[in-house]
Formats: sequence, structure tokens, C-alpha cells
Amino acid sequence: MEWSEKQMRILVEAEALFASKGYEGTSVRDIAQKANVNVAMISYYFGSKDKLLLALIKQRMEQSSMVLNNVSHNEELDPWEKIDRVIDYYVDKMLENRNFHTIISRQMSLDQDPVFREMLISSKMRNSSVIAEIIAEGQRRKIFRKVNVGLTIGTVMGTISQVSMSKPFYCSLMKLDPEDDVAYFKKVRAKLKHHLKSLLRAYLTTEGGK
Repeated sequence: MEWSEKQMRILVEAEALFASKGYEGTSVRDIAQKANVNVAMISYYFGSKDKLLLALIKQRMEQSSMVLNNVSHNEELDPWEKIDRVIDYYVDKMLENRNFHTIISRQMSLDQDPVFREMLISSKMRNSSVIAEIIAEGQRRKIFRKVNVGLTIGTVMGTISQVSMSKPFYCSLMKLDPEDDVAYFKKVRAKLKHHLKSLLRAYLTTEGGK
């Protein structure tokens, strides 16, 4: 779907407000003021705050789906290179878009809206299936061993989410200033990518794999 510049501005500001104030604590008026648009403009583009949240999720998931499909269908990459690209993408995405993932985690824990829940599950399933295809390719080529694909994906995503959302704890571990986001995410990004790539190599590699 094509998003106009004004729609994207509304989505960006809504995302920041949902993350800082909570979805329930953010009004359409708050979003309009932050995005410097008329309240009626939000109704025109999105219809309601609920539909704005769904649009935000759709926009993020569409972006991920496009990136993952490009990696999966790139015939110049072997399965290990594809796995590395996926890890690089998700670490960058989840650390840089912490607001979005805070919203998702919070709304999933509330589990109140079946439309929201089904859309999110559908999007996650679609993107997870692309990662599963990459793992299946490695298995067909006798590079990867047989594993539980769902739990493997969960291990990767859960690790990134934990590091992203538990900054004070990891700042203590790495002796970093918890107020310095730039230093923290610069240092943790490289460490996280290296850790996850090493972890998956140890876990996925067959005896004849490289």
C-alpha cells in the first residue's frame, strides 16, 4: 500500500505517543496536535484510533515482509548468508523501532481486541513462514539440521526483544550510562548480532555443514 507523506507523519507521531503514553492514554487530539494536522484529517485517513493502530501495524509488517522476501528469493545468497541478513535486519529493526515493539508487546498482553490479535498473528505467521523457507532450504541442502522452526524463530525474536526492553539491566551488565541511548544501542547492536549468529551456527549446523 502507498502511504502519503501526511499519513506517514501521522503514523510516526502516533507510534511515539502510543509507546510513551500507552494506547489508551493517547487521544486522537494528542496525535493531531503532535502531527500538526486537523483532527478531522485523522478521521479522513484512518477512520478511528483503533484503525490508525491497525494501519501502523500493517505498514510495519508490510515493510518487513518485503525485506524478508527479497532476502529469501536472492539466489546469490546461500542459506547461512540469508540467516545472517535476517538477523541483521531484525536486530536493526527492533532496536531502531523500539516504540513500535513496545506498543505491540503491551497490546498483545492486554489481549482485548480480536481484530488486532488476528491481524498481528497473521502478519507474524506470514513473516515467520519466509524465515521457515530459508531454514528449509538449508535443510534440503544438508547444511542445517532438523529443528523446531517456531521455537528457533522465537529464540531469536525473544532475545532481541529482551535486550531492547531491559536496557537498565544490560547497562548495568556492560557498565554503560543508562541515560545514554546512543552508546547503549551502538554497543549492544554489534554484540547482539554476533551472539545470535554464533548461536544459530552452533544450533543449526549439521555434521557436514560449514
